[in-house]
Parts: sequence; structure tokens; C-alpha cells
Amino acid sequence: MGRRVQSLAARRTVKAMLRFIHASDFHLDSAFHALTPQRAAERRRESRELGARLAEEALRRGADLMLLSGDLFDGTSSFRETPEELAKGLSRSGISVFIAPGNHDFYSADSPYATIQWPDNVYIFKSGEIESVDLPDLNCTVHGAAFTSPEQTAGLLTGFSAPQDGRIHLMALHGDVEPPTPRYNPVTKAEIAASGLAYLALGHVHAASGPQKSGRTLWAYPGCPEGRGFDELGDKGFYFGTVSDEGAVTLEFVPFARHRYEILTVDVTDRDPREAVEAALPKWTTYDLYRILFTGETDERGIDLTALETVLSGRFYALELRDGTRVRQDVWARAGEDSLRGEFLRRLRQQYDAGDEEARERVSRAVRFGLAALDHRDIL
Repeated sequence: MGRRVQSLAARRTVKAMLRFIHASDFHLDSAFHALTPQRAAERRRESRELGARLAEEALRRGADLMLLSGDLFDGTSSFRETPEELAKGLSRSGISVFIAPGNHDFYSADSPYATIQWPDNVYIFKSGEIESVDLPDLNCTVHGAAFTSPEQTAGLLTGFSAPQDGRIHLMALHGDVEPPTPRYNPVTKAEIAASGLAYLALGHVHAASGPQKSGRTLWAYPGCPEGRGFDELGDKGFYFGTVSDEGAVTLEFVPFARHRYEILTVDVTDRDPREAVEAALPKWTTYDLYRILFTGETDERGIDLTALETVLSGRFYALELRDGTRVRQDVWARAGEDSLRGEFLRRLRQQYDAGDEEARERVSRAVRFGLAALDHRDIL
């Protein structure tokens, strides 16, 4: 029999439709090493507002509960103000909030989950065994478990089956669906199908998975609500879910990131680099972090990245420029000259023709630096 708690959001004995928010992988207090110290500190401050922002969304959307599936903190040690701000923010929702700690923020006596006072509406799963919490006014039971160490090689869902009691059964869990190596709570699709859950709210993967179904159980990863680097691109957010009277679950992905990471590839062959970038950029980039990669062919001077960054940087929250261009074929034509320049180009051309893409990029850079030195030009 599951533990029974009264939801603070109840308006009727049994709701006609259950509404929930599913989020995970906040990674609060991440270092943001790639940013300037000022920007990194700013992003950490902003991330501490996630709890309050989610609470506002819950109230606006009429959510009945919130499922937070682990890795809310980037580690078990954090600035004390970080969990305090999260707890304060979540308290504003007035709804039941369930947290299933993950591998980064596993539950321990020293973790933020044990060392600060959490509000009454927040329930933290603390055990490596599945716990069940009944919400009678919502005709719902929420299940969950916690990582209690950085790794969890045994599957927490293994052997679990929700009772067929007419209730809506949901679960918050940090885990890895059918991974090649069982380090972070391996979950099989067969176990999901046998769970009897209406919805399995997973955390661990930082990209939104979209709604997935195993048997009659819907499951999903919402991804992280804010990207932290160029391996976490595009819209980031959470899922807003509804459960019908018949137990059917629908999910809506809600973009929630204040800043997006984007990689833009720009071909500058026979084009002015700045004009090519201007033509490729979307209208609004002020709050986003961009990596712009230049490709194509240029003359031996290449691209003046410093000048371009000076012109463009004010249009972005942060900007990184990379030159991946190759030297034009007419530069190589000078290899036929009976000169030091010609000999230099002939030797590099042999390496260029024999190399892979990465090697050709290195040779192109060597050509530009070498010709600049031979021509007594400043190197861009």
C-alpha cells in the first residue's frame, strides 16, 4: 500500500483530467567553463530561478503535480543558496512535487536533499527501492526511487508492477533505457511494458525524446531545460502532460530555455564572409550562444576572425567563430613557380592530396601562415 498524502492543488474530490509537468537534468551550479567568468556567473544565477519559473508555469497551466527526474544539481556539493532557491521556488506552485535523485545528485546524508529544509509540497525519493505515494484527491499514485551512489548498475524498475486498482499510476525515475553499459539504472522496454504505469517520467538524457510507448505505458525524456554547451543545441524545455479519464497520456513539449546554443555553418566560397553570415543568420539571436563555422574556399589570406567578431559579437549572448575553409585552387596553381614559394606549395600539396579532411584543414592553415611569412604580411 502506498503512502497517502493530500495534494495541495486539489479543487475537487477527483479531477476530470490530471495535468502534470515533467522536467529533469537542471544541473544547477554547472561551471560553464567555455564562457567568460562574468557570463558563467550570470548563467548560474539565472539557473537558480528554474524552480520559481516552473512554479509559475504550473500555476498558469493548472498543473496538479510536478515530476522532476533527477540531476537537478550538477553534483552533491553545491552552493547552499542553490537548493534553497530551488526549494523556495517550488513551494510557490502549491502542488505536489516529486524528485527522484539521479547519478549527479544522488541521495546521501551530505546531499542538498538531506541538508536543507524542503517545503511540505516537495516529496524526495530517498531509497534505491521503489516508493509509492497516493494522492487520493487526484485518484493517482506516484512511484519513484533514488540513486544513492554515482552509479546504479541494478535496474530500479526491475520486477515492478503497478496494481490494477483503477488509479492513475505515474513514476519519476532517473535511468538509461537499454544502454550498452549498465551504469545508470538500466531500464528495458520490456520492463516498461510490464510496469502497468500510465506514464514513466525519465531523466538522464539531455535531449527530448518525444513520446515513446512500450506496451500501454508512455515514457519520455524531456531533456534539460537549459543547454550548457554546443553538445546541447536548440530548444530545451519540459513536458506538459495530461491524463484522460481513460488513462491516455498526451505530452506537449514546452520550450523553456532563456538561452539556446546553436551551430551555424556558412559557406564563404566567392562571398564576403560578413555578408554570408548576415544572410544566414535568423533575425533574433540576442539571447543565444552561437558557434559559426566558416567553410568553402578562400584565398591565401583566409578569414579575419578577429575583425568579424568585433563586428558581430554584440548581436549574441556569446559568440565563437571558427575557420574551417580551404585555400582556393588558384593558390595551388602557384606551385608551378620556380621559386621558394613554389617549392613550399609543392611540398604541402603532396600532404594535402594524401590527407583526410582533418589533415587538409591543417595543411590549409600551414599554407596561409607560410605564404603570409614569405610575403611579409601580418597573419590574421
